[in-house]
Amino acid sequence: MGGGHPDRAGGASGGGPRGGAPLKGRPLWWLPALAVMATLWWLSDQPHTPGPTLVHPLDWGAHFTAYLALGFCLGRASGRRGLALVLAAWFGALDEVHQAFVPPREAGVTDWLFDLAGAWLGALLATRGAADTVLSADAVLSEAPR
Repeated sequence: MGGGHPDRAGGASGGGPRGGAPLKGRPLWWLPALAVMATLWWLSDQPHTPGPTLVHPLDWGAHFTAYLALGFCLGRASGRRGLALVLAAWFGALDEVHQAFVPPREAGVTDWLFDLAGAWLGALLATRGAADTVLSADAVLSEAPR
């Protein structure tokens, strides 16, 4: 419990900006994150998305907004901006590949880039004030943010 890792430079001093503690994850936020993921997967599995047909750039706005919600939920659940972004990025990529096997849908790199942008903003908003600002393997996998 305490403040940081004693094996890192700076010892166990505070973890967050301006001396604050790192943002702690909130386990109940995993439920809305999983609900968003299930909804996105279900929508991707439909040959035609319910509602009016969205064409570019409106569908990119839908991708951005959906993954903003996912990034926010994952950021709140994990308390880690980098981890939230990595999880959303992998899910978005997997979802795009999944769409490639659902006729007449297709996978799109541009769609995935809008997923990433939305997830990044969502994770940023969810973890404001957290010390986890560097996206690196160490920052994503370590116990305490740098």
